Amino acid sequence: MPPVTDCPCGRTDAKRRPIAYTDCCGAFVDHVDVALPPDAERLMRSRYSAFVHERADYLLATWHASTRPASLDFDAGAKWLGLDVRDHRMTGDHTAEVTFVARYRLPSGAVRMHERSRFVREDGRWFYVDGDVL
Repeated sequence: MPPVTDCPCGRTDAKRRPIAYTDCCGAFVDHVDVALPPDAERLMRSRYSAFVHERADYLLATWHASTRPASLDFDAGAKWLGLDVRDHRMTGDHTAEVTFVARYRLPSGAVRMHERSRFVREDGRWFYVDGDVL
């Protein structure tokens, strides 16, 4: 049996203990056809975890068709260091924004991505639309 690993998204339980990947983002990333994140923040967190695990299938499946690329490439040698969700708010009945900072290291140096991402809910399912780098 594989060891339990903490979820890369950094979520913790009520006692501030890290939540296992399988009980957090893995429930969505590993079961994209049957498990849906309940809100835009959980979708954002699961997409971060999908980047960590290089799961292009999940990232493309949760990207809105109006802005989805045909394919994804991952940065070679990227080591993801952490996610800080700064804000999550509904902007309409079926739209939301999530502001976050994601940190990772490339062979060429550290990267800090600060973005306000936009999400839309269609037929009960949340999708990433686009974002503004802050």
